[in-house]
Amino acid sequence: MICHSQQSATYDSAPMVGNSTDDLQTEPNILKPGKFDLGTRSLILDFLGHYPPCSCEYSFVNLFCWQNLYRYSWFFYKNTLVIHDDRSQSLFMPIGEDLEPKELFALSQKAVSLGLSGSIGLVPESYVEIWPDLDRYFAVASDRDAADYVYMTDDLIELKGNKLHKKKNLVSQFKRAYPDYVVVPMTAKDCKSVMQFERRLLAGMTSVPSSLVEESDAIEMAFSHWDDLGLSGLMLLVKDKIAAFAVFSPLSSDTWDVHFEKADISFKGAAQMINHETAKFLKGTAQFINREQDLGIPGLRQAKLSYAPHALIEPYFLMPTKLDLRSH
Repeated sequence: MICHSQQSATYDSAPMVGNSTDDLQTEPNILKPGKFDLGTRSLILDFLGHYPPCSCEYSFVNLFCWQNLYRYSWFFYKNTLVIHDDRSQSLFMPIGEDLEPKELFALSQKAVSLGLSGSIGLVPESYVEIWPDLDRYFAVASDRDAADYVYMTDDLIELKGNKLHKKKNLVSQFKRAYPDYVVVPMTAKDCKSVMQFERRLLAGMTSVPSSLVEESDAIEMAFSHWDDLGLSGLMLLVKDKIAAFAVFSPLSSDTWDVHFEKADISFKGAAQMINHETAKFLKGTAQFINREQDLGIPGLRQAKLSYAPHALIEPYFLMPTKLDLRSH
């Protein structure tokens, strides 16, 4: 699995923006940040191509589709790309060559001077291990709720072993109950009907959590820009009726990210079936499938763990300590 590890990067420099690296701002411009419009897509993908992330948070699809909720923005700092999450008032770990802890702390303090928390999230374990003096500048804490669940594509297809036996049974039950099912690739023309399906699922709930309403808005954003975002997807149909769908896109050269997945629970086994079919569809294209985070939601955590992830990639969260940089 290819993940962002700046220290081991084989590239000579950060991605070029414009005609030269002079176009990169040398000081953070948090007050006049860039937005995640479609014109930004090639810029983000260029950075991520050089520094592949493990976290789904860096996916341009997620940044674009969730930006209204989290009020995401970006800016350059010392040839790195920094993403700001205005909802939590924190920064993502910069994308690019490693900033030393002192440099990272200077960035954090600039954010503090502008009324932000100065906290930095999505810090990979490799960075914490490389810089043992990090705790001189930050309080370092693991962030389990932001851990990404990564599965081997073949494991989700084969469903071998005792841990996945129930999943395999549910897939078999679905096939027996609905022998006329079909799985078809999603295209932009299908987005309207799939969005109607998503809304019906919400309308059928007695109580709708705000998180699902927010997710529905993000789905609508994705569907409104399907081709521009380079999305792929599958629909599971029973007698021309949608039973489930999944939406996904590449995160790195060997990993695809499943952004959205929904199933009608009245079709027993539909949720397991769409998961299984997505893996079959991606075989030969993706060695790994990132099924994103559980956000600390107990039911979601249990569901993701029940698929026996190949890796649980847990990032770190940095909170700045009070320090006089002049003494260092």
